[in-house]
Amino acid sequence: MKKISLILLIAALTLWAKPTATQLFSVQTVKAKQISTAQSFTSYGNVKANEANIYEIAPRFGGFVEKVYVKNIYSYVKKREALVAVYSPEVYKAKEDYLNSYRYAQRKSATGMLQSAKTKLQLLGVSNKEIENVIKTKKVSKLTTIYAPSNGYIFTKNIVDGSAFKAGALLYKIIDTSSVWVEAKMFDNQVAKLKGVQSFEINTKTTDTPLQTTKKLLYPSVDPKGAAYTLRLELQNPKNKLVVGQYATIKAKGKKQTYLVLPKTAVIRKDGKFYVFATTEYKGEYEPLEVIVQSLDANRYIITQGLSEGDEVVNNALFMMDSDAQINGLY
Repeated sequence: MKKISLILLIAALTLWAKPTATQLFSVQTVKAKQISTAQSFTSYGNVKANEANIYEIAPRFGGFVEKVYVKNIYSYVKKREALVAVYSPEVYKAKEDYLNSYRYAQRKSATGMLQSAKTKLQLLGVSNKEIENVIKTKKVSKLTTIYAPSNGYIFTKNIVDGSAFKAGALLYKIIDTSSVWVEAKMFDNQVAKLKGVQSFEINTKTTDTPLQTTKKLLYPSVDPKGAAYTLRLELQNPKNKLVVGQYATIKAKGKKQTYLVLPKTAVIRKDGKFYVFATTEYKGEYEPLEVIVQSLDANRYIITQGLSEGDEVVNNALFMMDSDAQINGLY
């Protein structure tokens, strides 16, 4: 601290000097250089169910539950796996009408009536397998089996053996997590960078390697509480490693370009403007220059105006240089 005070005292005694900051001890310098890299930024979000992969089992008929095959919530089921067998008076009668129409069509030409009876069963949601079985066995079963429409996990289950249900009642909700969404909150400075983003890298505690995606959608609304946008990413979920509700880190990667860069330690901000301390023709003297910058990553700035490749500036001890320059009234 005594050394810093001595420097400030000397600077105060030299207010008449030309507009440069004189540093009386060794400083490190760095040159502005061109690099070829992809601009990136990091955000955070949560894994969500892909709405296109949510299936609700809500029969178009009422009835009674005779046998529940998948009894536990969060069980994993496969497509066409039997979920529950039910008795529905409406479906039972429709199956009888179909069988009678078939028998009648065997004796007389009544294909229209037969097709109408079959269409009624299809509209009620009876599986084609069960419809075909009526003709194959020439018998009508009182039970109707409801099958899983997709692979996925049971997220909702509202029935037990013996339950009664009405038409349209939700019996099961199945979510296929082979592809998921990741939603992240984005602020204005990040949204401005999205145009240059080519891909996204998603990491969680359950993924050994990052997952990649290019599918993105910026919601056309802003959360009024936090003034944040919502970015939605869609990605494949191999082996279902991503879990709905899970916390995720998102790294956005832009197109590879050439930038003029400096380390962030070489740039200071004052009154909303950015400055560097450039070397002069006199050894040990540094001149504050205003620059226009953009953040490249956590450690580097892109210099868009104010410097050229090879220009040399102070890389460290900027707080000392800043104090010296303020005493001299340089900016």
